[in-house]
Amino acid sequence: MKIGLVRHFKVKNAVPEKTWVTPAELSKWFEEYDLSDIEEGETDLNNVEWDTCYSSDLSRAEKTAYAIYKGEIIKTDKLREVKAYPITQANIKLPYQLWAVFVRLAWLCNHPSQMDSVKAVRERINYFLDEVFSAGNEHVLIVSHGALMIFMRKELLKRGFKGPKISHPKNGMLYVFEK
Repeated sequence: MKIGLVRHFKVKNAVPEKTWVTPAELSKWFEEYDLSDIEEGETDLNNVEWDTCYSSDLSRAEKTAYAIYKGEIIKTDKLREVKAYPITQANIKLPYQLWAVFVRLAWLCNHPSQMDSVKAVRERINYFLDEVFSAGNEHVLIVSHGALMIFMRKELLKRGFKGPKISHPKNGMLYVFEK
């Protein structure tokens, strides 16, 4: 069995217009990022005949899936990126890169500002993988998001799959896991 993980293509609105942003501006940018169009690219699918393709229902992943896969695409909210929230609503400005680090660290530490817990994301991934395996397809392509792919890799390894290390998934690149 093969599982192919692909991170969506690059997003056109990849960074905020200003370097220094408030929590309100950061939240607005997160919303804009979720709605942004993609810079269409190419993905080498390694000449594998993928039986089916699952995609996050966020538009950047959907558009990527339609660009790289020509069969039916099953869209699901279980493949959505971990939603990020500012860690404070105080009217302070920080570089958006620093906000990004703080937000991810807050999420990993289960800070109350983050609505999705690490545990909830793992459960969501495992529920999704259980659905995929029960469908009985031999070669499954999954188009999703960076942070989710890192956690999905860990769950695939726990289930006996072998595949590449993913520390920072590249946009549009295929990562194949086999069992």
